Amino acid sequence: MSVRILALVGSLRAGSHNRQLAEAAAKHAPEGIEIELYEGLADVPFYNEDIDVEGSVPAAAARLREAAGQADGFLLFSPEYNGTIPAVLKNAIDWLSRPYGAGALSGKPAAVVGTAFGQFGGVWAQDETRKALGIAGGTVLKDAKLSIPGSVTRFAETHPADDAEVVTGLTQVLEQLTASTGTAAA
Repeated sequence: MSVRILALVGSLRAGSHNRQLAEAAAKHAPEGIEIELYEGLADVPFYNEDIDVEGSVPAAAARLREAAGQADGFLLFSPEYNGTIPAVLKNAIDWLSRPYGAGALSGKPAAVVGTAFGQFGGVWAQDETRKALGIAGGTVLKDAKLSIPGSVTRFAETHPADDAEVVTGLTQVLEQLTASTGTAAA
């Protein structure tokens, strides 16, 4: 039985280094770990309790919740936008936090990694993402971290999947995340 990890990427940009980081995680995931890179965060409307009504939840939000419900854990990839979490990632967390106390994140392990241009690799945004995940009900792995600085120069000619240090860091995070799911990777 494989462990299913849902990857949510906080950048919608086609050439996003965080998207590439997620691709590297999927490519180099240890045996027994299946990573689904979620597509469609751009289609999820901003969270609004008025439209979060049983039987009429917007289709894009329902698809996100369904994918999250099937996951054993979560790996979020956060760039840093003006020193904090990107709106698209926060919006996904908001949708997955509902219904309150029983959302798709509830009780499931989650880790946050990322890369950014700055010298700290987006740690502020990643810390804010961990905070939001915890409040939303996820079990945040505070020690499962990977912040890669200087993304624009570091990944100018090298895909993260071809960077041995990045692959090692991602593998360590995935192993920690998998160990926390309570599901043994086969």
